[in-house]
Amino acid sequence: MTLIKKPLAIAGALLSLIGSTAALAEVDAGVAKTIKTRLEASSPQMAYGEVRESPIKGLYEVDIDGTSTTVFVSADGNYFVHGDLFQVQSSGVANLSEQRRATRRAEVMGELDKEDMIVFSPEGETKASVYVFTDVDCGYCRKLHQDVPELNKRGIEVRYLAFPRGGLNSLGYRKLATAWCADDSNKALTALKNRENVPLDVCKSNPVAAQYKLGNEAIDVRGTPTIVMEDGRVVPGYLPPDRLIEELGI
Repeated sequence: MTLIKKPLAIAGALLSLIGSTAALAEVDAGVAKTIKTRLEASSPQMAYGEVRESPIKGLYEVDIDGTSTTVFVSADGNYFVHGDLFQVQSSGVANLSEQRRATRRAEVMGELDKEDMIVFSPEGETKASVYVFTDVDCGYCRKLHQDVPELNKRGIEVRYLAFPRGGLNSLGYRKLATAWCADDSNKALTALKNRENVPLDVCKSNPVAAQYKLGNEAIDVRGTPTIVMEDGRVVPGYLPPDRLIEELGI
């Protein structure tokens, strides 16, 4: 396991969220300026991304603080709607906001260096990969980890990222950092998830804080495990192997 050599790698991925998706149409410069000026005047502590056309005429999309939060704003900047945008289709209802978030998640995750993760790979062909934000002390994280050999056997690569549920001052952080700092990170992470006594060793170059920030700000992780598919879809919790493979479509 190679630790992060470029501390800005994940920060760069976070920044790519702002303006990462092309607008549906070019927004009039005057309208964009009006909207940004009104938003910044009302809440100057927040950072606002580009102004984009939304599928609804007269409403414009703006991302907030480089996160997955998007507001829909009127052209004069005096009104906004906070929430997801849905489209009624013949086959049902589509969440357009979640589709866009999934696209951005896929872009962000795809820009990360796999060398900064703890990866369990199949011996044979890799048919699909999943990213898993994990903690060593949550029961369902342990349950999922027990499934890793079966997932590997069926061609699924598991790419772990750290997400200490108790925050960066917790024992969970120190345990996760120990796994990432170990000479054999796969072995150390497995031992910690099996509740074995592993001496704590927190090296300065560990990526746990950066991955925790990524999970909070770019992916909106609400708990562990959180599984992110390569296409950006999120499974907020544990799935048994058969269900996970069904979700992956392989």
